[in-house]
Amino acid sequence: MTPLREKMILAMQMRGFSPRTHSSYLAGVTGLAKHFGCSPEIINTTQLNHYFEYLVTERQLAPASCLLHLNSIRFLYIQVLKRPSLELDIKLPKRPQKIPELLTLSEVARLLKACENPKHRMALTLCYGCGLRLSELASLKVSDIDGERHLLRVEQGKGAKDRLVPVSGSLLGLLREYWRLYRPGPWLFCGRGDGPMSVATPQRAYRRSKARAGLLKRGGIHALRHAYATHQLEAGLPVHRLQYLLGHRSIQSTLRYVHWVPSMADRGAQFDLIARLDHD
Repeated sequence: MTPLREKMILAMQMRGFSPRTHSSYLAGVTGLAKHFGCSPEIINTTQLNHYFEYLVTERQLAPASCLLHLNSIRFLYIQVLKRPSLELDIKLPKRPQKIPELLTLSEVARLLKACENPKHRMALTLCYGCGLRLSELASLKVSDIDGERHLLRVEQGKGAKDRLVPVSGSLLGLLREYWRLYRPGPWLFCGRGDGPMSVATPQRAYRRSKARAGLLKRGGIHALRHAYATHQLEAGLPVHRLQYLLGHRSIQSTLRYVHWVPSMADRGAQFDLIARLDHD
């Protein structure tokens, strides 16, 4: 490992960056070094501008990927190499603003019913019922469930923040049935050996269940989190409360769901999403 790589890893650790951010930022800087065949320390601004032109025109990376490369390179030069600034004359393609193909209540019910493996069905149900990110779902422990207070502790979610998410009575009943069947511990969803479930496991379960249910809408397992958010808004949950439950740092991230919901008429506090699904 080069001294520069060690310095960058230390800088990310000191700022509490997630393992996923570590991997993404290191990959971005490694790609830059490989492109020029030298250390990033001696790459000048003109070369950096040409590099981003290459990413956009030749590699034709998506806007989000280009932005990730830019963030990783800015972090390297400003936070690690202590450059006072990084003035780049680059124009990244605009990220298209698309409304995802949102799952309806009946479609979520069909998808969950189509999941044949009880363990995987419980994982998908919890993902929807609490609006979890995939990484949060995979790292849950049995001790994170507070059955007495009907709460789920999401430990060190995105942004290194803990939060408490309500668990409805219907969902808690399903979790108790799951525990009696599998007796998991310490991880709620165990993988191979003694470790937690791989994030690939629920992803595959989602794709297979969606196919069995005959659902043609685009999107992966994150669609369950989108469904949770939009269904809660439709049920009357205030936006600022949804912001906390989703673990969003900015209210702007939550407000996009408001634009996706055709009508937010007050229908009362109907938050028990699992009870509204047809489990027959």
